[in-house]
This record gives sequence, C-alpha cells and structure tokens, in this order.
Amino acid sequence: MRVHLKTLGCRLNEAELETWAQQFQADGHRLVDTPGEADLVVLNSCAVTQDAVRKSRHLLRRTARENPAAKLIMSGCYASLKPQEAESLGIDLVVTNADKHRLVEIARERLALPLMPALSTEPGATALFRLGRHRAFIKVQDGCRYRCTYCIVTVARGEERSRPIAEVVEEINRLHAEGIGEAVLTGVHLGGYGSDTGASLGELVEAVLRDTDIPRLRLGSLEPWDIPERFIRLFEHPRLMPHLHLPLQSGSDTVLKRMARRCRTDEFARLADRLRGSVPAINLTTDLIVGFPGETEAEWRETLSFVERVGFGHLHIFSFSPRMGTAAASLAGAVPGDVKRSRSRALHDLAEIQKRRFAESHVGQTLPILWEGVRTLDDGQRWIFGYTPNFLKVGMPLRHEQDSRLSYTLADARLLGWVADGGYLLGELA
Repeated sequence: MRVHLKTLGCRLNEAELETWAQQFQADGHRLVDTPGEADLVVLNSCAVTQDAVRKSRHLLRRTARENPAAKLIMSGCYASLKPQEAESLGIDLVVTNADKHRLVEIARERLALPLMPALSTEPGATALFRLGRHRAFIKVQDGCRYRCTYCIVTVARGEERSRPIAEVVEEINRLHAEGIGEAVLTGVHLGGYGSDTGASLGELVEAVLRDTDIPRLRLGSLEPWDIPERFIRLFEHPRLMPHLHLPLQSGSDTVLKRMARRCRTDEFARLADRLRGSVPAINLTTDLIVGFPGETEAEWRETLSFVERVGFGHLHIFSFSPRMGTAAASLAGAVPGDVKRSRSRALHDLAEIQKRRFAESHVGQTLPILWEGVRTLDDGQRWIFGYTPNFLKVGMPLRHEQDSRLSYTLADARLLGWVADGGYLLGELA
C-alpha cells in the first residue's frame, strides 16, 4: 500500500511519525509525499491549543475531500481527548495515545492491511531521508507528572513512562548505520526520564555518548528545573550539541505562579548565565504564552523586559486559549483578543531582533554544518540547507553539480551574513 504520514504539533509527534514510517516500510508498504496519491493516510493530531485542534480537524476534512478512497487513521492528543468526535468526522480508525506505540500493528489487524516483507525497505535505506532530514527524533519518554494549569497535553499523554536505555541506544545505532547523522532525544517531560525506572536523563545521555558513534546528539525541550550543575558538564562532550530549549512561559513571577510553574524568573536568569558561562556559543530558545488569564499590563511589561534582558536565539510564542479539562480554563480575567494580538506582535518583533542579533554574532566563523536535502526554490535555483551545532539554520545555493553530494553529510561552511526574508545564515563551503 501507499502510505502518507502527516503530523501537527511537537517533536514527540515527529518522533512517533518516524517510528511509524519505519514500521510501515518494514511491512512492505511504500511512503508517498502527498495524501492524494495514498491508499492510507495517518494523521498524528495535536491539541495543545484550540487552534491546533482546529488545524487537526481541518487537515482531516481536507484529506478526506482530496482523496475520499483512502483509509484514514488518526492518533495524537486531539484523537485521545475527543475520540468520539474524531470518529464522527469519518475516520476509519482512531488510535489513542495509550495505544499509539502499536498503531501499525492495530492498523494491520483492524484494516486488514497486507503484509509484504519481500517488498520491505532494503538495508541502509531510511524513511527519514524521504522526509528530507538527516535528523532523527528519538522518543525516550512519554507523560508528565506535573500539572501546569494551562496544559492539556499532560491529560492527553498520561503518566510518565520511560524506555530502557539499552533500547534507545540500539535505535540510535540502527539509525546511524542507515546514514542518520543526528539524534534528538524527545519526551513530554524529557527531564523526567527514568522517574519510573530509577534511571535519569544524565545517565541516558552518557550511555548514548559512550555506546554510539552518531556524530551529533541533541536534546529536546527541557524544563529549567531539570538541569542540575552536574548535567551542564555533559556539554563538555563535543558530540552533545550546544542548544537547549528551556520553556519560560512568562517573564512575570505572578503569572508563573498562576500557571503553577516550578521556576521563577530569577532562577531562570541564573541558569541562563551558568549555561552561557559554561557552554561556549550555546543557543538558548524558549516558549512564551501571551495573554494568560489575569495578565495585567504591568505583568506583560515584566515579560517583555525579562526577554529583553536575558535574550534568546528563538522564541515560540503562543496566545493563550482555554482548554477544557485544565485549571486555567476556569480562571477569571480573560485577556481580550485584540490585547493578546498586540502583545504577541510586540513579542514577535523583539524575537526577530534577538534571533538576528544572535545569528549575526556568528558571521565570519567557519562551522560544521549537517546538511539536509536539496530543494528547488520557486525561481528554479537549487539550494541546500543545514544546521550548525547550536542549531542555526544555514542556506547555500548549489553552483556545481558535485555540491549535491553534500546531502546528508557534515561539511564545514563559512557564514557570510543574515538572510532576513528567509530567516537563515548564508553560507559557502570552506
């Protein structure tokens, strides 16, 4: 069968999609790039915001309209929180988060999918290259023990569950053997890895660095309270990439208290200072929620001032939307939509300035770039894009045919300048 896979939302959803891609290929099915040419479409949905729910429903309806003959499977947080609603939209099979590790097996049984191992992927091939990436998201943990008042994901994902260290190491070694150059460890509460097994994230990182040869190891989103001093020392290893995504959510302590967050602004600022003092060129990125219930003008100004003071390489900015089933849904003091939009615009403007400033501080340097697939732009020009160790995007036009061989390799590039309308650094081979 021809299978199309689509995801919305977080890196954990991406990791799950990659696993399904490998399993479908192992069963002899072929991955295709568009839903219109597929016999089976699998959607990994998101419910982190009301907008994400709307996009999940819209994607489902559009897929059904474009290819009414295809079988449709939906999984993910929206499907888990609203399974009956998802089924009413014409889904052939809903697989909740509790069973998504068995999605391919369940689909095989419930939808009578053919099993054709003779047509399975040849050794050395990987589904990730079809997705245009040289980076694999490795799901090491699911669920979260904390209950931030705005978060529906902890409800949808359930209790914390960790994969064995040996299993993670084995997966990374297999992907590296297939040509993947970077592994990203991901989880709902990544810093909680091992809470159910007696292990720790630090032990997992040490094992991956010790027992694999993958050139690059990167960490997904980490809560700031999950980073002790001894953990920072792991970045002394050259294969652990100097980039951390630390969700802040607000720069106001009173808002953070209403969010039931476990880190205050002074603690976050001290952590940022320690990281920058210990890890050269580390790129710190973060999440921020605008318009949380009761957010006053003064609290908003505190957030803006804190972001200006600390500085970030990138901001993920969300406007608050109430999610039924969370404590924040019943909080008083809803912020008007026009106020949220105004604050979001101001934060996006600041984020763009800080992103450009951090990127331009690298101009003139020569850095190893992990190059991904070649793209043909609208003007017909062929470009290749990749990432520095600290996750700055670099683009380069391909002027010679042999440059195409850069795909899925590590090669040094000199950074020439910032391309504002593309949001990346221009590079040339060193």
